[in-house]
Amino acid sequence: MGEPELPSTFWNRRYREVDRLWSPEPNAVLAELAAELPAGRALDLGAGEGRNGLWLAKRGWRVTALDVSEAALARAAQRAGEEGVDLECVEADWREYRPAASSFDLAVIAYMHPEPDKRTAMFEWAGEALVPGGHLFVVGVNVVDHGRRGPPDPARLYTPERVRVALPGFDLLRCESIAYEVERKEGPSDVVDVVAIAKRGVVARRTLRGEK
Repeated sequence: MGEPELPSTFWNRRYREVDRLWSPEPNAVLAELAAELPAGRALDLGAGEGRNGLWLAKRGWRVTALDVSEAALARAAQRAGEEGVDLECVEADWREYRPAASSFDLAVIAYMHPEPDKRTAMFEWAGEALVPGGHLFVVGVNVVDHGRRGPPDPARLYTPERVRVALPGFDLLRCESIAYEVERKEGPSDVVDVVAIAKRGVVARRTLRGEK
């Protein structure tokens, strides 16, 4: 049995197989949230081709786009240049990258589906990067869409309860399933996501680190 494929290898191949893997438009719920916030520093985890980070950057946010895929970030950087916005692209795995603590006002985690035992750690990682009172936005595939989209392991997909229990130390503002329609080559299709919005509390840094 061969060695497991590295995430960077897998995603570089996925991106290079097509001209564009994802929609160029930002997540609609993220756009609603960000429109109500003053522009600050944003961390886009798993930024891909940059649809969310670029939207934020065009509205005055200073954005760090983090992804394991060199191919995806190259597209994001190219689009940033074409649209005249600044986008800091960082090629790294979130498990190995350490942003400065308390340095971001908004963290975006869009369609990142780690193993269940890494889910809380990923959210804690983002919480450490947020300033007290900073916002965390999470969106992922609902488990009801298993087999149609998202990773093949259903345990890695989201439910509101799975996301809720993985956010200790945050003030949870919203956590729910959202159904909507997307256009595919074969025609319109209904999909279901889980969306969560949370804030890092003033004492969240202690809580996230497990300190008393």
